[in-house]
Amino acid sequence: RFQEAVEGLLDISMRLIDLVIAFAPVGVFALLFNLTAQLGYEILQQLLLYVGVVLLALAIHQFVVYALAVKFLGGMSPRAFFKGIEEAMITAFSTSSSNATLPTALRVAEEKLHLPANVSRFVLTIGATMNQNGTALFEGVTVLFLAQFYGIQLSWAQQAMVVGICILGGIGTAGVPSGSIPVVAMILGLVGIPAEGIGLILGVDRLLDMCRTVLNVSGDLAAAVVVSRGEEDMAALAPAAGE
Repeated sequence: RFQEAVEGLLDISMRLIDLVIAFAPVGVFALLFNLTAQLGYEILQQLLLYVGVVLLALAIHQFVVYALAVKFLGGMSPRAFFKGIEEAMITAFSTSSSNATLPTALRVAEEKLHLPANVSRFVLTIGATMNQNGTALFEGVTVLFLAQFYGIQLSWAQQAMVVGICILGGIGTAGVPSGSIPVVAMILGLVGIPAEGIGLILGVDRLLDMCRTVLNVSGDLAAAVVVSRGEEDMAALAPAAGE
């Protein structure tokens, strides 16, 4: 009976979530319409600039930072790496969820990148929740954008606090669609930025969520490559140490 009660609660919760998701576009449209009516079309220009900055930062981290890490720390060609993880990147982009992409990432790591199964399974499973660089980057840029939008000057101490919380948020944020939005709302409250600024972001967050999930999953796979290289080096040194 207890199991049936729990399953019933789960079913009710899922139905409520489905209703929220179904009506979410209407709510977001109403928020953006209200803001546009109050502030004019300039708000749309600012949002476009915000989206451009976030996408540029994600691209730099993806194709510069990860490429250098894979090449010099993982001993793998960046071209071969990105070609091998294409399927995982597409899945991440379409699902906006690191957890949903995990099975594809595991298969890609073993079949395309030829990484040891014990390493890839360990790193990717933990990384799906604890290695979300794209999420941390998005949260930081979003908080700074909203601070500038509301004319709030953050002190160096506040900016350092934002950086620290974003890093921690990138470690503990759930790997589900829009999982970083609650963290952004919390940071806004801590630094005195109106929480209703979240309404500005929700209108464009779907695209940004898809893109930052690609970065998160790519980072997990890059970390798996680096750790695999370290394991190989340690295995090569073991016989020499025994002699």
